[in-house]
Amino acid sequence: MDIFFAGTPNSAAEILKSLASNSLFNIKGVITQPDKKGKRGNQRIESPVSLMANSLKIQTYKPNNLTKEHIQNDIDITNADILLVVAYGNIIPTWILESNIKAINIHYSLLPRYRGASPIQSSLLNNDKKTGVTFMQMSEDLDAGKVIKCFEVPINKNDNKSSLEKKLTKLSILNLEKVIADFYSNKIIPVDQDHEKASYCKKILKEDSIINFNESAEKIFAKFRAYNEWPGLCFLHKNKVIKIHGLEVSSTKSSGIPGDITSFTNSGLTIKTIDYDIVITHLQFPNKNIITVKDAYNSYRKFFV
Repeated sequence: MDIFFAGTPNSAAEILKSLASNSLFNIKGVITQPDKKGKRGNQRIESPVSLMANSLKIQTYKPNNLTKEHIQNDIDITNADILLVVAYGNIIPTWILESNIKAINIHYSLLPRYRGASPIQSSLLNNDKKTGVTFMQMSEDLDAGKVIKCFEVPINKNDNKSSLEKKLTKLSILNLEKVIADFYSNKIIPVDQDHEKASYCKKILKEDSIINFNESAEKIFAKFRAYNEWPGLCFLHKNKVIKIHGLEVSSTKSSGIPGDITSFTNSGLTIKTIDYDIVITHLQFPNKNIITVKDAYNSYRKFFV
């Protein structure tokens, strides 16, 4: 079976690696985002999928867009049986979707819930008990195509964006061969989504990292889990942005002004919220290394007290 693959981040790279190891599939080419400019000189940063494709010696294309006029002389995407898309980062245009190729998207939510670019973070922000992956037949509208197959996975209370993404990637890889093969041979009939139940992800911004202590401790902890990779979770103290790398919710109810420090010991920096205290166990000052609260207590006690 001839396949074109489109993807960009680490999760997509792992799926590409699994795809390439399967003799059922012949990967004709990989499409990924163009290299990014590095911070130093002319340094270029390749996407994880680009790096994986190169290691597998698979032809890689990095077009700025997928308009027919832009790529038709370089990439014959439609000359394949399947186009598999995993977090590519661009909309697949109509001219490809209307060709003879069967376009499949792997989306990290149980559609129609959480259409859009941040489904993992959304499930954590909402304290969902489960999520999953959806193999979807692609359409012109965002994540609105017919569902080929869904697979569920529980969300543990200590899961964060990183750990949950790994779970969903493993779940995708586990079911990859059978779903693609059955869909290609028409053994699976895709079904319409219930569009009335559709929900959409919010766009995550850098400023979302700053804690609002007038929110509940549970909501703050949900953001800590959802934003652990980017943008992280921070708080302001004496005009410095302190990044949090370890956080717990206390059983002690807050009394007083949200944001005030309740206590600072070598086991935790405790801060009031609108309902329960939160306890910071690991933190990071600007341009410094991550430290334990014990080290912070020894070195920065006067700063917090």
